[in-house]
Amino acid sequence: MTSLLTPVRGWHRPLVVCAALMFGLVLVTGVGTLVDGRTLLDESVWVKPLKFGFAFGLYAGTLAWLLTKLTRGRRLGRWLGTVFAVAATVEVGAITAQAARGTFSHFNADQSDPVTLALVPLLTFGVMAIVIAQLVLAVVVLIQRTGGAALNRAIRSGLALATFGMVVPVFWMVTEIHSRTVTDANGHSVQMYQGHGIGDPDGHGMPLTNWSVSGGDFRVPHFFALHGIQVLLLIAAVLAALAAERVWLRDEKVRARLVGSAALGYTGLVAVVTWQAWRGQSLIHPDAATLLALAAVLLLTVGTTARVIVAAKRAAAERTTAERATAECITAQPAGIPEPARLAS
Repeated sequence: MTSLLTPVRGWHRPLVVCAALMFGLVLVTGVGTLVDGRTLLDESVWVKPLKFGFAFGLYAGTLAWLLTKLTRGRRLGRWLGTVFAVAATVEVGAITAQAARGTFSHFNADQSDPVTLALVPLLTFGVMAIVIAQLVLAVVVLIQRTGGAALNRAIRSGLALATFGMVVPVFWMVTEIHSRTVTDANGHSVQMYQGHGIGDPDGHGMPLTNWSVSGGDFRVPHFFALHGIQVLLLIAAVLAALAAERVWLRDEKVRARLVGSAALGYTGLVAVVTWQAWRGQSLIHPDAATLLALAAVLLLTVGTTARVIVAAKRAAAERTTAERATAECITAQPAGIPEPARLAS
């Protein structure tokens, strides 16, 4: 458990600063959603920077901690962390600037607005820098062991999921074009070359997330995959804490298998919501095929988890019985007779 709680002062400083700025932005934009009535596609102009601030703040904080676990390639890892922090700050800064102006950031093809023309390259290259840094960081982590077996499995699986989550929107943006004209918060017509929705480019969004309820939305798998690492790290931490009270959890290999089972289930969930979105289906309107796939993922996850738990409890019970028998044997040993040598376990 202590390996998960490295003092914050030892974390990667640029990423810590980035996370602090992002969470500060969440507070500011949260107020903005309450006091500013301007909207873009029926949602507050401040919702997008709020969501990006929260997502990048959480992920930057996770990376800042993760870089303290590196034993190989630490210099490269820290350099990549700085690249990620700078790129994320520039990316979210450009999104916030466009929101403050009451217009669109991503997919904005307005050639008459000089500010948009200046910011679009920052948005484009910012995404590229973030994805490349993420890919290389994932490779750096894969070539080393960053902790115990459970923590190591959570980090590797989580980074793989996060990398997939970052690649999904990039793939969508370069393979699908849905040009159309929409109206910004100032009443100006803006040419757009893409949208988040699949089947319905702009969709009619859910509260806060604005994920489409009238079609698929690639932001759904993007969100689930990107934050898988936090879910798996939390599971690893909870298992480590429970090990103090559960004898069968004290074996590091058992906790690693449970994290692996959770990673398997979470990966299945990401696969299903990606498939669902790709078919132009809203997250909250699953069809029979989607429900069947989710049921299969749930059954597989429950089955593998139950198998690990049953085997671990049986092994712990056998060890306890063997230790008790040994103790009784020693207690019953007559005085003056040497204790027989124990067999190596």
